[in-house]
Amino acid sequence: MNLIIKLLLNAIAVFALAYVLNGVHVNGYISAVIVAVVLSILNLLVKPLLVILTLPITIITLGLFMLIINALLILLADELITGFEVDIIWWAILFSVLLSILQSLLHSFLKTDKKKV
Repeated sequence: MNLIIKLLLNAIAVFALAYVLNGVHVNGYISAVIVAVVLSILNLLVKPLLVILTLPITIITLGLFMLIINALLILLADELITGFEVDIIWWAILFSVLLSILQSLLHSFLKTDKKKV
């Protein structure tokens, strides 16, 4: 149940950012849900491989190359999903940064304080 709520929160974040950013377009809320699912799958399967392959440049840039990796995953999702479009890589970088911030804010509302007795 928690996974579905997180995916819906991610879809809300994608939809809101597509509304705010001029270079990112989502056709509707269903497309935003599909984007959230596809980005989750890409982050699970493709991102670890890209991180390993680009580890030297990531170390040299002190981790800033991770922004490029996230943007490339967003551009890959753009190619895979017909209702989602990102104009250029700069919009993808901005979208990835803002999406990470918005996701962390939205997911912080789900966390409950578990006190040990």
